[in-house]
Amino acid sequence: MLAWLSAVMLAQATPAAEIIRPQAVRPLPGQLDTVPVFNSNSPELVEEPGILLSTFPSQDMAVPEAHLDFPLSGRFDIFAHHVARAPAPGEVTSLYLGILAHNPSNAPVILDILTAASYLSQPDAPFVPLPELVEFAPWAPVFAGPGSRVMLDVLRQQRLPELPPQQIIPPGQSELLFNQPIPVRTLEPPINGRSTLMQLRSSGALHVASLARYAPITWYGQERAPTLLEWQTLLMTQGLAGPRDRIPTPLSATAGPVIYGRVAGVAQGSQWQARLTDEGTNLLAIPAAGQTFSYGISTLYAGRMGTGQSQSGEMLVRYPDTAYEAHGNYGVHYNLALPLHNPTEQPQTVTVALDTALKEDTLSQAGPRFLESPGPQLFFRGPVRLIYTNDQGTQQIRYLHLVQRRGQQGPPLITLTLASAEVRLVQVDLLYPPDSTPPQLLTIQTLGVTGTNATPD
Repeated sequence: MLAWLSAVMLAQATPAAEIIRPQAVRPLPGQLDTVPVFNSNSPELVEEPGILLSTFPSQDMAVPEAHLDFPLSGRFDIFAHHVARAPAPGEVTSLYLGILAHNPSNAPVILDILTAASYLSQPDAPFVPLPELVEFAPWAPVFAGPGSRVMLDVLRQQRLPELPPQQIIPPGQSELLFNQPIPVRTLEPPINGRSTLMQLRSSGALHVASLARYAPITWYGQERAPTLLEWQTLLMTQGLAGPRDRIPTPLSATAGPVIYGRVAGVAQGSQWQARLTDEGTNLLAIPAAGQTFSYGISTLYAGRMGTGQSQSGEMLVRYPDTAYEAHGNYGVHYNLALPLHNPTEQPQTVTVALDTALKEDTLSQAGPRFLESPGPQLFFRGPVRLIYTNDQGTQQIRYLHLVQRRGQQGPPLITLTLASAEVRLVQVDLLYPPDSTPPQLLTIQTLGVTGTNATPD
């Protein structure tokens, strides 16, 4: 018995073996667009009602510092990701999330709701265990967790059926865009989460606020949804919701652990659209036989994977105790075109994959590091869409759900055989899902000449 226990303790104390994959990691061409994102993610766990994020002016507000005075107009997104937990045994009243939009002008504002999705962890999208790669049809979606399901809906340009395609906000008036609960009453443990993403376009300036409060109780002891007036009163009289998350490490810090913090503010960048090509050409030459290269995906401060590139969205306004950048780029659409070119005189077999290497800022070895046995932590969980022509000449649109753990080399998303001098365009689309941990790598690998057993180094 003691020998067995010693062996278990030794196994737990032994660091996982690492794999170093000699290769280049390239910065991702292009950049984030300039679409503002109303990003409400702090506090993630909400136990004290109040303001989650307000872009209203501070004038006439009881707590002026809770309002960032940043009007939104034209194209903008709303992202919200929050968790509710019963603050004490038996206290299981639902936490409601409300999103208000106010028209400060003297003319109506037309708000187009282009896409919108919102799901609870329970019962809408539980965190069910899934294989590392599952292919599915659009009419039979696969997801695990609310972030995964929301990203799939928006990737497919869907809109919540209860939301109209257009909303008109009268001059000087406020309207509720969203008013939904995070129930915990029937859950054990009593904890639940909700993820929401909306893509919008307005004809004029709007002030937006996301708010949290517990459900009012009727005379009959039943919960009801808060009214517009009740949300407006909270906005004008309350301060920031709590408890507050950990204060982030300043970007200028040069030592010690990095605390990224949670995001609460308006970030810049809703989409990263790029054509991945070699310098001076409009094609992407595949690696030599047996070789690999990758592009960073959602790289961030202290996790640039040797590229020197942080893809995190800039915060246009933020609360002082929240993240300095929109690290992780939750909800950002990566829309990437890969014009793969075989420059050799022989057919070559090439794969495209998504990997989750160990996070580094400057690569300490000749390439990214992986774990021989990936860690237990889930670092990516969400959908990817591929559009390409297969080896039989047929156009393909494939939806895949990926689950990746820390230090994992991902399986091939596609495998193609390119004839000599052939060019094949591959389109990769993903919305970076909440509950994921950046960065990832988009990896192109050439297995070798068709018909051989050549393998990568």
